[in-house]
Amino acid sequence: MTTERSEERKAPLAGLPLFSKSPPTPTDQRSSPHPMATLQLTTVSSGPIGSNVDWSLVSALRAQASEQLSQAVAADRGRLDKISQEELGRTIVLDLIESTVADRVNAGSTAMSPADQDALARAVFDSLFRLGRLQPLVDDDRLENIIITGHDNVLLELTDGSLTDGPPVADSDEELIDFLVFLASRSEVNARGFSEAQPRLHLRLGGGSRLAAAAWVTPRPSVVIRRHRLMEVTLDDLVERQMLTPVAASFLRAAVRSRKSIVVSGSQGAGKTTLVRALCAEIDPLEAIGTFESEYELHLHELRDRHRIVHPWEARPGSGERGPDGKAAGEFTLDEALVDSFRFNLSRQIVGEVRGKEIWAMIKAMESGTGSISTTHASDAVAAIRKLVTCAMEAGPHVTHALATSKLAATIDVIVHLDLKTTSQSGRSVRQRRVAEIIALDPGERETGYATTHVFAPDPHDLAGTAVPAVLPDSYRALARHGFDLNGYLAQKEVRA
Repeated sequence: MTTERSEERKAPLAGLPLFSKSPPTPTDQRSSPHPMATLQLTTVSSGPIGSNVDWSLVSALRAQASEQLSQAVAADRGRLDKISQEELGRTIVLDLIESTVADRVNAGSTAMSPADQDALARAVFDSLFRLGRLQPLVDDDRLENIIITGHDNVLLELTDGSLTDGPPVADSDEELIDFLVFLASRSEVNARGFSEAQPRLHLRLGGGSRLAAAAWVTPRPSVVIRRHRLMEVTLDDLVERQMLTPVAASFLRAAVRSRKSIVVSGSQGAGKTTLVRALCAEIDPLEAIGTFESEYELHLHELRDRHRIVHPWEARPGSGERGPDGKAAGEFTLDEALVDSFRFNLSRQIVGEVRGKEIWAMIKAMESGTGSISTTHASDAVAAIRKLVTCAMEAGPHVTHALATSKLAATIDVIVHLDLKTTSQSGRSVRQRRVAEIIALDPGERETGYATTHVFAPDPHDLAGTAVPAVLPDSYRALARHGFDLNGYLAQKEVRA
């Protein structure tokens, strides 16, 4: 190996470890002892879904690369950081691929094409440092969900809602489970257990994807990977996608700016997290924000140009038996995170998805400040209230129905409900996400504990059910000073009257 090629490989390289081969110049041919000396790592877009790769060869090369890497790390006494290990891993992968290609040529076999070398190099590197056979799927921008019910039963849900078969993600169910166990345990920050004693797994992946898995309690291992495609999104972007009308966007923009506390409800995949990101884009860049999530999904702390001060908290499930306090070793709850956050001089506290008793974290956030935002699963806006009351009562017998209702009615100002419709057009599925309802919530009579007003209701003349002006409480007219298009609201309401 020439010195020139060695130095080339040691240079920091971003992205996937792929090969590209450029035609050698006469100088290159004279100075390079091997015809593959001009190969170098590059970054290219993902290939076709399910590109063919010899996974038995990948497994063998990964084992060799892992051994070499382990020896190098041990020789350096563990001083290599993650980036340095990946750079070293790229060099090792290059050497192994080069040797493999040379061996095939010497044995008289058909030479590997550049495309095959690219795919093999990426697969080996992904097996070492990324998601292995899942990585090409997670990298594919055409995909929204990856649905796995067994290693060889994979469905890919595309962004238009259509489904297509995907390639096997392991050679057996046992191999898939082993990989999930490894994936759960290797996190340097928030490792999670996955075993017969802990048969469920919720994990955030690189790039904002979310993984949910179950095994041992299901006939075959089940995995769903949800890809978050829209990270830097605004309300105007959602208007362009026909998710809501300009008037409704102006109302929500004004609600955020006037520090109303908002809950976003909807079914799975309806776009709740995307809408919350768009709402947060209306917060002043210099406001100090705290986010509280079971797994990071909002990723506001990564949007430095949009949010300068973000303190993100992520819950930790813990492991092992529960102690006298009822907590597992190492467990860190959203309630604890919220208590800690009170010393961080936050302007807004944003609690992620509410699925149970963490509703009290949301209530504390709304009571301690204004302008909180949260999400929950529900079939409509009013059902979201009932769902949150039930969640609150899970906190213990001290939380009665009346107490939960009064707390929620006093702290939540607006509920935005998203509707997801899937229709068939020209033989393919088409998804439509819409803001279907926006209601104002106020304390009510003792019998119910709250009163609701449909500020925007589903349009009865629109099959998609996009929210249109309905009834505007007098107190919300003041939102006009924060950018609410009051005249447009009243004009649309008059036309539909």
